[in-house]
Amino acid sequence: MNFSVRCGVIGIIGAWLMLQAATLHAEVIQADPGNYRAQLVSLKAGDHLQLASGDYYRGLPLHNLAGEAGKPIVIAGPAAPGRAIFHARAGAHTVSLLNAAYIEIRNLELDGGNLPVDGVRAEGHAQFAHHITLTHLLIVGHGNNQQTVAISTKCPAWGWVIRDNVIRGAGTGMYLGNSDGSDPFIGGVIEYNLITDTLGYNLQIKHQIGRPNVPDIPTMPQQTVIRYNVFSKAENSSAGGLARPNVLVGHAPLSGLGVDDRYLVYGNFFYRNPTEALFQGEGNIAFYNNVLVNPDGDALHIQPHHDQPKRIWIAYNTILASGDGVRILTRVDTLANVRDVTHNLIFAGRPLTGGTQLDNRIGQPGQAALLLRRPDAVPPLLDLSPLKSLGGAAATLPDLPDVANDYAGRPRNAADIGAFNSDVPQRRNPMALISRMLPR
Repeated sequence: MNFSVRCGVIGIIGAWLMLQAATLHAEVIQADPGNYRAQLVSLKAGDHLQLASGDYYRGLPLHNLAGEAGKPIVIAGPAAPGRAIFHARAGAHTVSLLNAAYIEIRNLELDGGNLPVDGVRAEGHAQFAHHITLTHLLIVGHGNNQQTVAISTKCPAWGWVIRDNVIRGAGTGMYLGNSDGSDPFIGGVIEYNLITDTLGYNLQIKHQIGRPNVPDIPTMPQQTVIRYNVFSKAENSSAGGLARPNVLVGHAPLSGLGVDDRYLVYGNFFYRNPTEALFQGEGNIAFYNNVLVNPDGDALHIQPHHDQPKRIWIAYNTILASGDGVRILTRVDTLANVRDVTHNLIFAGRPLTGGTQLDNRIGQPGQAALLLRRPDAVPPLLDLSPLKSLGGAAATLPDLPDVANDYAGRPRNAADIGAFNSDVPQRRNPMALISRMLPR
């Protein structure tokens, strides 16, 4: 064996031994409704607490518990068959996070029992909750009132991944950040979730008044990604003073750390809201490759809430609404603020107001059937793909994730108008791709 080959073999053996050592250090701990609470306090980085199927009535308090980067603490129910079902208790949030970090929670059902408690809550008296992953959760029974939230953060929170979850009929689906702008939610990824029939928001991310002085909190510019979700308020929506958009995102800090934070919102399906817009935002937002359908009212509002819109890019969206299609309102304009609206396909009662408009195709709702396959149907038969090629002047695409692909995940032509590549023959209804967004 020559020297280089021998060194390669030694390296492989060394890596294998290191992996075995890490595996031996971390444990898979079996638990059930009778003993799981006793196991929580001893969990360490890399441990996996495997919960048996059954009914759990004593909550999941994750207090002063931390894994490490690359070695999270995992708490999981069975993938199938059967579920680990956590039933809400009066006066206590079911999954409670306090000074917690690098924790993954998956394959649980949280049943709120119509009590006024949250499903998952990063507690307000905590110093932090960071690098928390929530995946494959089913959250039901949290609709006691509009302030009852399926997933909530009330302390500084960053590095969260909220993926592949189903939230049905909550008061509010996700409420991330504190109402006064303190305790920000920073640098999260929210993807592949199905959130339906909430009283208030499907999702709200609060504005930020500044970065608190917390160890390890990000200091470089951050982006929060909202992608491949289904947001629907077709049923159960509050009206009057309690009416809320499906999704609302607030501004970044006005100065200092975080001033350049932004939202990337792409590949989502926004559906119906009888009392408010499907999406409302301010601050720095890139909003692209989305499909918005609201036969009951407005689609997209970019407008002042606690501050104002700043750097906005709205592109390659397909929008069908009886009210506003895209509306951009501002209090003041400065040269630093750019609000471009380009290559969107909009059929709405008031198709497009405000912003710098370039190569959009607009019309009234009744004209949609002339260009789209089945705009009057309901999901999954709804089909907003174009009947023929729709193109304008080719745009220069910014450096953003998935911007070169359309809503269906196919390479796009930079001259396309709307969310779908109109030059590729349709072999199936791309709106059926909503199924790809649902938890797998």
